[in-house]
Amino acid sequence: MAVELSRSSYLEKNVGDFAEIIEVAGKKYEKVDDLRYGTNPHQPAAYYRPVESAGVIGGMEILKNGKSGLSQTNLEDISGALNIVKFCSGTPACAVMKHVNPSGAAVGCPGETLKQVYMKARDADARAAFGSVIAFNVKVDAETAEEIMSTFVECVVAPDFEDEALKIFHDAERFKLNKHVRIIKCGNIDALPKYCSDAAQAVDTIKILADGSLIVAAPLLTSLKSIADLKPACGENSRCGKQVSNVACSDEMKRDLLFSWYVNISVRSNGVVIVANGQTLSVGTGEQDRVGAIEQAIAKFNQKYTGTGSLANSVMSSDGFFPFEDGVETAAAAGIKAIIAPAGSLRDADVIKRANELGVALFHAPERIFSHH
Repeated sequence: MAVELSRSSYLEKNVGDFAEIIEVAGKKYEKVDDLRYGTNPHQPAAYYRPVESAGVIGGMEILKNGKSGLSQTNLEDISGALNIVKFCSGTPACAVMKHVNPSGAAVGCPGETLKQVYMKARDADARAAFGSVIAFNVKVDAETAEEIMSTFVECVVAPDFEDEALKIFHDAERFKLNKHVRIIKCGNIDALPKYCSDAAQAVDTIKILADGSLIVAAPLLTSLKSIADLKPACGENSRCGKQVSNVACSDEMKRDLLFSWYVNISVRSNGVVIVANGQTLSVGTGEQDRVGAIEQAIAKFNQKYTGTGSLANSVMSSDGFFPFEDGVETAAAAGIKAIIAPAGSLRDADVIKRANELGVALFHAPERIFSHH
């Protein structure tokens, strides 16, 4: 009880005290609203958007609120999920975010319904998806809404919703578990910058340090636009000479590699993402070493995956290079057949040589995608 009283007093003192207009790094921001709380319930917070443009997230419309408003983590999860599905323009996609990391994501394969795409994303890690934020890049239909309401979720964000879907989301009597679900209509997802060529439209990121100092940095974008941009790994050193990845890789696997790379952009480093048939099978995140991230992803799949099958013939992305051969060896032992990772190790040639020996197709990305959010 004492803790609750202290928390309540803290919030009463601070919520509403945030300025209506602030200026950070030369840009003006207007307050949208006070938040339910920040990262934790005892942290007051407010939500701001650029004065000159509301944006895809800053201008979103709350179609149904919960028993209270959004928290900082809700907004961060919304941003992260939209940052994944934005890459799938023209194809239905879904991302399920939990604590600012994707627990699962999926892109539609030919013949799949939006409900099936959602179930692939959710069931990649159904346990972690409990109480998650879900984002879509297309209008949500009634069939998908029914499936969403069968388990507990915090927020659903999409560019639009069918009227029947909204009725389902508002049916508190029928769906008591999810009666407080928040339904949010975002702006045009295609307006979000994706590629390095979009840098002119992108907004710098701002990181605030413990003493209030700021780091202003260019946003994390990628150069990879299509499977045509995937280049076989190539490296050279005195031990191995010149080495080039020579293992064949189908277009289907390349599409999974590209999707895996896009998901990994929103994964906390060190991160790896394993994908098959347009579905993340496992996400390894936040590890301090490269092999540990791979081992974590494999272990999570073995412990938590609710579908059938294995990691055989899956693909994997790594947000940083492999300093040694052990990362490729660990992945290959689990059945992974293709990997994308940036170059940069003194042992790149050794890693490529080992991948060829293990029958793993290896592609070098043109940049790292570390995300230390």
